[in-house]
Amino acid sequence: MATPKRFEDLDVWQRARALTKDIYRISGEGGFARDRGLQDQIRRAAVSIVSNIAEGYERDGNREFVQFLYHAKGSAGEVRAQLYVAADQNYVAPSVHKHLSSRCIEISRMLSGLIKYLRRSKIQGTRYNPKYSP
Repeated sequence: MATPKRFEDLDVWQRARALTKDIYRISGEGGFARDRGLQDQIRRAAVSIVSNIAEGYERDGNREFVQFLYHAKGSAGEVRAQLYVAADQNYVAPSVHKHLSSRCIEISRMLSGLIKYLRRSKIQGTRYNPKYSP
């Protein structure tokens, strides 16, 4: 696996960003736009995915990165759960629910794969490199 130079280079971050854009779009329409509680909650959870990936990456250490990736994975599950609530309230069509939920599952799987890779990696980040001097 090539080492990305920035968190923006991570495919999982790019997919989470696209999901967040779509969550903002659908939650701004119809009845969803009037349900401020659910709208705020699902938007916060989607933003949490991209934010935790970015923050963990910027920590420069695998252990902390993994911790933030777990938070991102939890937020992906939270978005999925809230999509069920939105579907139950008829805020989103069944096809939209299915599509966005499958994207959440894909992101969650990608995060799991990245976590496994980082746990096995001998590279621990610049923070653990004795040659690194801040």
